[in-house]
Amino acid sequence: MDLKGRTALVTGGAVRVGRAIALALAQRGAQVAITYRSSEGPAREAVGALEAQGVRALAVRCDQRDPQQIRAAVREIEAQLGPIDVLVNSASIFERTPFAEATLDDWDSHLEVNLRGPWLFAQAVGPGMQARGEGAIVNMVDIAAERPFVGYLPYSVSKAGLVALTKGLARVLAPQVRVNGIAPGTILWPEEYPEAQKAAYLEKTPLHRAGTPEDAAAAVLFLIEGSDFVTGVILPLDGGRSLV
Repeated sequence: MDLKGRTALVTGGAVRVGRAIALALAQRGAQVAITYRSSEGPAREAVGALEAQGVRALAVRCDQRDPQQIRAAVREIEAQLGPIDVLVNSASIFERTPFAEATLDDWDSHLEVNLRGPWLFAQAVGPGMQARGEGAIVNMVDIAAERPFVGYLPYSVSKAGLVALTKGLARVLAPQVRVNGIAPGTILWPEEYPEAQKAAYLEKTPLHRAGTPEDAAAAVLFLIEGSDFVTGVILPLDGGRSLV
């Protein structure tokens, strides 16, 4: 797929990895819409940075725990930028939930944002992609889907579900739409992460470094533009961490 002139949606595209992905798509000539929940200031800044690439851009507030807001966001984006050709499900929550203290709200919020949200976005844009004969969806998963993080079980389970959703959508939406996932290891450290634990993690990572948001963006570009014969794949982006 040639991204020039296409319309792309990056959920959670105002900050962190989502913003890097949105910028990379704009640099390839795509019109880019981003969603945000509470990061209004960063979202406005992101739109300015996207437009500086010479493309049209749009930020839409959307709490993807709310199905109606998801559908409304898609309608607004397509009304202003045209049919969505590329969907990157990047919005996610990652909250510490020790096993004995985890609540039903913890489970529900992680599943709603990290799993049900991507499902609803795909359901909103997938049929249109099929009707037009082409489209691409990339879901940001996590190595925790295969190796659950102690203290983050609701998060890990939500990402494991997203793996299954990715593979299922690849079958349901074929042959017109390709659906893939990226499973990052450490890209940006949690703010509270101790330096000693960072060092221990990197020591066990074959490449001995953390990734960058730009690494994630490059992987997304590969899955969209690099080959039209890749679908249903979960691409590890972890410096080899899943090998050990």
